[in-house]
Amino acid sequence: MSNKKSALWFVIFLGVVSLCADATYEGARSITGAYLGSLGASGAVVGLVAGFGELIGYGLRIAIGFLSDRTRQYWRITTLGYAINTAVVPLLALTGTWQAAAGLMIAERTGKAIRTPPRDVLLSHGAMQVGRGFGFGLHEAMDQIGAVAGPLMVATMLSWQLGYRGGFAILVIPAILGLVVLLVVQRIYPNPRDFEPVTADLDTTGLPRLFWFYLGAIALIAAGFADFPLIAFHLQQTGVESTSQIALLYALAMGVDAIAALVFGRWFDRVGLWSLIVAVALSLGFAPLVFSGSFSWAIVGMVLWGIGMGAQESIMKAVVAGIVPAQRRGSAFGIFNTGYGLAWFIGSALMGMLYDYSRGALILVSMALQLAAIPALIWVSRQVRREP
Repeated sequence: MSNKKSALWFVIFLGVVSLCADATYEGARSITGAYLGSLGASGAVVGLVAGFGELIGYGLRIAIGFLSDRTRQYWRITTLGYAINTAVVPLLALTGTWQAAAGLMIAERTGKAIRTPPRDVLLSHGAMQVGRGFGFGLHEAMDQIGAVAGPLMVATMLSWQLGYRGGFAILVIPAILGLVVLLVVQRIYPNPRDFEPVTADLDTTGLPRLFWFYLGAIALIAAGFADFPLIAFHLQQTGVESTSQIALLYALAMGVDAIAALVFGRWFDRVGLWSLIVAVALSLGFAPLVFSGSFSWAIVGMVLWGIGMGAQESIMKAVVAGIVPAQRRGSAFGIFNTGYGLAWFIGSALMGMLYDYSRGALILVSMALQLAAIPALIWVSRQVRREP
């Protein structure tokens, strides 16, 4: 088997692991906002819990990234993270207070923090063989197949009148399946670094300056992106549709996410960062639609939301892999995700507070932050093209 074909299969196998993991935690996330509301949480609490979970989840990644690069134990750390990430989700079926549910939601984000930097390093080696945009885009697309399947599983349980607990309990199936596949794939591919030629790392003083400017631009996008738990809370509070239909709406967004990841990822390999710039321009209009009070407009808004998420998840990491040497990529992914998560936390907390105060202000802030990122991304794109 050629090196490129073997790398492609490696990317696919990692995608299957992520598919199962996403089915588990995205299935839960499709109803956690509404679930917290049913347990008595306010809009501010939902926004803060969602944002704090992202803060912990992303903040821990900086330490995990450095640890991964120092120990080179990418597979072991990845496995530990996936185990925590998926194991706590079915336990939500046993909770009876919003505080307990919030604790498990934060624990799930912690597991994701542990496995993401080393997993992304492993994935980057295969992506270098098949095309960075395509490799990360294919992985994200498979992620989102799981993110569609999970909410559909939950919606089915809700439609069968098994309630929130039944919805959380069914997710034990993809959780176990994903861990089994992960253990198998690391035996087949013990050294994914072999996919990528070894290059000398002459600059040992830190990460490239361009990396930091790029992180600043992405932070603006993250801060302006409303998290789905707040959107679900809004739909529940306005009585737009039933809980099962909210889960289906999330499944729709994840399906769009999968398609966008492939399309924009492949486009990135041809035109570079302009693919992300176009995606941001499209997705910044989601806020006025999803918070309009109309379920029909909310559907359109979630399509735009899915486009933004898909393009971000595939292209953002592909750019980092291209501007940072392999030897420091775990640290770079950890720092990048920490900055992204901090911005997401600030944005989520602000959105939750603005929701209780003025949805109009929420919409304006969301759009303004994303719009501000576009000039910065254009500058980064020009600098990348100038580099040898």
